[in-house]
Amino acid sequence: MKNGHPIRVGVVGVGYVGQHHARIYSEMTGVELVGVVDIDETRLQELGTRYRIQLCRDYRELLGRVDAVSVAVPTLAHYSITKEFLERGVDVLVEKPIAQSLAQADELVGIAKADDRIFQVGHIERFNGAVKALESIVRSPGFIECHRLGPFAHRNTDVDVVLDLMIHDIDIVLNLIKSPVVAVTAVGVPVISDQVDIANARLQFESGCVANLTASRVSVERVRRVRIFQRDTFISLDYSQQEIAVYHRIPAADSDAEAPPTIVKEEIPIDKAEPLRVELESFIECVRTRKRPLVSGEDGRDALKVASQIMEKL
Repeated sequence: MKNGHPIRVGVVGVGYVGQHHARIYSEMTGVELVGVVDIDETRLQELGTRYRIQLCRDYRELLGRVDAVSVAVPTLAHYSITKEFLERGVDVLVEKPIAQSLAQADELVGIAKADDRIFQVGHIERFNGAVKALESIVRSPGFIECHRLGPFAHRNTDVDVVLDLMIHDIDIVLNLIKSPVVAVTAVGVPVISDQVDIANARLQFESGCVANLTASRVSVERVRRVRIFQRDTFISLDYSQQEIAVYHRIPAADSDAEAPPTIVKEEIPIDKAEPLRVELESFIECVRTRKRPLVSGEDGRDALKVASQIMEKL
């Protein structure tokens, strides 16, 4: 509720991802799903029948009628649509990547700050139960290895695999290491689309940590995994299963210096939930309380900056 009234929300773009934004908003207490926007008439009619809401062909039809909006359109339109909503006093959650260019991202962040708008970027993995549990485990990592692989989905082909998939892991790595990137190397090739479909990047941080990221949308197997190595500890995380395996090296006692170290597995309790639901609940809470989002516009901009450096190397 906001000032005693439900928070009025809309969803711009109800395709593969946006339809789930609409579903979750429609189920949330204290939230009124006002309407959805899409250019696909069939999809609009389907959602209209399901939720009995306003159907819009133009996002401007929502202006003046909503307090907050999810923008889940192709990347090409992120900047223009997000900018207009922010300038008209609407809080925005825009799906990743924040925009096409750093200049666009900087402008959106500046508008949100100047107008005191809540501006969140949809890096959904931050709301994964296993990722949230990492905060109490990771300390001074030396090496991080990420794999995000899957079959070609015939969507998001307006961007390459770096902005489509790898940017999730870029955001996670930046949040874990919290150190400037000092060197970037990368390779990648197009396979099915006109964009790069498989890529590998190596990020070196000022702290000395190195992150190796691989993303592919032309793989048979679907893999969403990150491995983190730090002194005396190995961490393996499965995004899809929301599971963590943590192994600690316990040195032998001083009285038996020749004995090998012991490897002990630590059980980590995970609060499993649908990451998108947790993300949208967090966004609505920020709209209600005016607190800074967990994944702010600045965070989205930082991830895009590193993604841009990788794409330049490609």
